[in-house]
Amino acid sequence: MSKTELATDADPLLQPFRLKHLTLKNRIMSTSHLCGLHEEGFPQARYQAYHEEKARGGLGLTMFGGSSSVSADSLWAGGQINVATDDVIPFFEQFSSRIHRHGCALMCQISHLGRRAESYAGDWLPAIAPSPIRETLHRSIPKAMDRHDIERVIKAYGSAARRCLEGGLDGIETLASGHLIGQFLSARTNRRTDEFGGSLENRCRFGLLVHEEIRRQVGDAFVVGLRFVVDEKGGEDLSFEECLKIASQFEASGLIDFFNGIYGTMDTEMALAVDNMPGMASPIAPWLAQVGEFKQHVDLPVFHAARITDIATARYAISENLLDLVAMTRAHIADPQIVNKLLAGHEERIRPCVGATHCMSANRPTCPAQPGKRSGTAAAAGHRAVRQAGPAYRDCRGRSGRT
Repeated sequence: MSKTELATDADPLLQPFRLKHLTLKNRIMSTSHLCGLHEEGFPQARYQAYHEEKARGGLGLTMFGGSSSVSADSLWAGGQINVATDDVIPFFEQFSSRIHRHGCALMCQISHLGRRAESYAGDWLPAIAPSPIRETLHRSIPKAMDRHDIERVIKAYGSAARRCLEGGLDGIETLASGHLIGQFLSARTNRRTDEFGGSLENRCRFGLLVHEEIRRQVGDAFVVGLRFVVDEKGGEDLSFEECLKIASQFEASGLIDFFNGIYGTMDTEMALAVDNMPGMASPIAPWLAQVGEFKQHVDLPVFHAARITDIATARYAISENLLDLVAMTRAHIADPQIVNKLLAGHEERIRPCVGATHCMSANRPTCPAQPGKRSGTAAAAGHRAVRQAGPAYRDCRGRSGRT
């Protein structure tokens, strides 16, 4: 038996996983995020190459298009993919072909920002939300959605999902935390007195109608998931118990195929830095226990990403049944060859993500562990000196031809 076969048989991370009709070749994935490589709102050559490098590295599933916009009034200055037009379909066709040839599945996140949208972006359309309550971080004062807005946005979600299907993608996820669906779910941001507000059942209505429309346009075979907050920490925000009740309604509807669990809120700078994208000041996998507890109460598969930076933690999450797929998104920016190195028995050669969050800067998706990947960096002849070597030292020596 070869070393690769031995590694695959022994390692829980390398076991295949069945997701509806898809068989993912391992349990490691990369979640959707804004990588800063879009061109004119579309995933063109550089964007595709960034994800293809991870697929070539052995990844089982890569998601792209963080906060991809389903509608013209869901924009900010962050560079989303535009899934509100059929013009995106040819790019999806190219993209899916490049990823699938490496045996990797490809999915896109589609969303509406709601009150998080910036009114001065794009066509300067007003932000919309369940109620006119401003978000601290983005500061737009949204227009309360009327019946036309609700019906229009529901159809926009379905059309965006249909474009993903026609482009050859394997599935999509919607985003419930902080974005428009989540703003309907939370009593803090939903003060409506009609059938879309008040009781928990009413607050779930918009999100369920969105997913009904998605299913109407893509059918039952297409994979559809929900990136869902498992706990907003209570108070005015959703508690763990309320999140379980909401999850139960979505699960019972039969409209979704997985939960992609996240924790906390995202409407302040601190919440983004601590809850959503924890850096080196946070513990490793700070919310794994909470998402693992959530998994024990639902039947659908559960995924999760939040500073899962090392193989030992990822392996623990799968072996202890805390997750079905473990997302190592920033870890794959540090080293897109993680899976191939595992298969080859060279786990010790994986470049670690140190949580520097350089990948969230204007230069994203660059990383201190990938010094040669910066845009515009060219190799130069001559001698090199390395002072106060950090995590990139070994790579720098290798690129310099030193051993």
